[in-house]
This record gives sequence, C-alpha cells and structure tokens, in this order.
Amino acid sequence: MLPRTTPPSSDSATDRRPSPVGAVRSALARRRGLRLLTAGLAGLLTLAGVVVLEFSPATDVYQGRLQNRLATQLQKPATRVAYAARRLGEGDSLTRLRIPAIGVNVVVVEGTSASALRAGAGHYRGTPLPGEAGNVAIAGHRTTYGKPFADLDRLTLADDILLETPLGSYRYRVARQPFVVDRTDWSPVTNGPGRTLTLTTCHPKRSDRQRLVVQAELVPVEG
Repeated sequence: MLPRTTPPSSDSATDRRPSPVGAVRSALARRRGLRLLTAGLAGLLTLAGVVVLEFSPATDVYQGRLQNRLATQLQKPATRVAYAARRLGEGDSLTRLRIPAIGVNVVVVEGTSASALRAGAGHYRGTPLPGEAGNVAIAGHRTTYGKPFADLDRLTLADDILLETPLGSYRYRVARQPFVVDRTDWSPVTNGPGRTLTLTTCHPKRSDRQRLVVQAELVPVEG
C-alpha cells in the first residue's frame, strides 16, 4: 500500500510566494532605503567639501591674491578721496594693519560681512576710522584666509599696533591683556571715550563659540 500523500498546506513553497501587494511594499521599502542612503552620502560629501574649503590652504592662497589687489587699491588717489569722504564700500581697502610682535601685515577692508572678511580682516562699519575719537573696531580671521589674527592671544601690554591709512599713520599700544567674551557680547566694539582700538577674532581656534579681544589706546604724536 502506497503511503498517502499530504495535500499542499499553507506552508508550501507555492503559498510562500509574495502576494502582489507584498511585492509592491517590498520594492517601495528598498527604494526608500536607497534614497536615504544616497541622501546621507550626499550630506557627508557636502560636509567634507565645506571642511576642505574652510580649513585648507586654498583660502590662504585666495586671500594672498586678494591682498595684492587691495594693496594696490589702498595707494590709489581715488581711495584717498573716498576715505576722506567716508564713502568706502564693503570690501574696499581701508588701512594697512601691522603688529610687529606677532608678524601681522594685512590690508584691512571696510565691513565685516563674510565676503569682506575673505581679505583676512575687516573694519566694523559704524565705528570710527583710525585716529579718530572713539573705538576703532576690526575683526579678523584666526584659522583661514591668511589667518592674520592667529596669534592675537600672544600680545602683551605695551605691544604696538600700527594703522597706515590713505590720510596718515597711527600707533596704538595694547592697554589690556587679551581676554575672551561670549560670541553674543558686543560690548567690546561699542563706542566709548578716548581714542581706542579693538581687535576681535574667534575663540578657541576653529570655533566661533567665543571671541578673543585685544584693546589698545592711541599713542599721542610727540612734538
């Protein structure tokens, strides 16, 4: 007697084949996973591009070429006229800044927008011009675009800061040890009595969490 065969059950291979609805859901899930993976990779590549742009020597090369053009512009008669009339535009040459103690030699432009600061350092609009009464304020990069303010924290009392403008040169002297404030604290660049100069940059390096500040006073011309 031959053994009785078992009829196909719900566990058979035939019944385990996915239904049309299940196949569609599976395909959609795979597509969603692929999209998420693609988006994630794109985000990582974008982030990597930003890191390379912001922290690579490429920004220093760009700043160096821009500085050559700004140095020429600073010497032009038209710049002298615009400076005297206070008509300098965002990104125009304003003054050469020298700090012998830390080897700084950079042309400062008018304005502190992101594009203006590609020059390395920019003058806060609305603050006095070099030599004038009040608080002249200048911001500068610490790790990119020539990093002119990389060693601002090394300045000490009595170090000189020189500003050479189209109308004359001025000597300031550090009057307070460099100090740190919160990024939202704008009090160091507000106007005040006397003839002062304030330099600001990011702190710590490669972070804008805080600001490093140096304050100096104008040295009277002798004689």
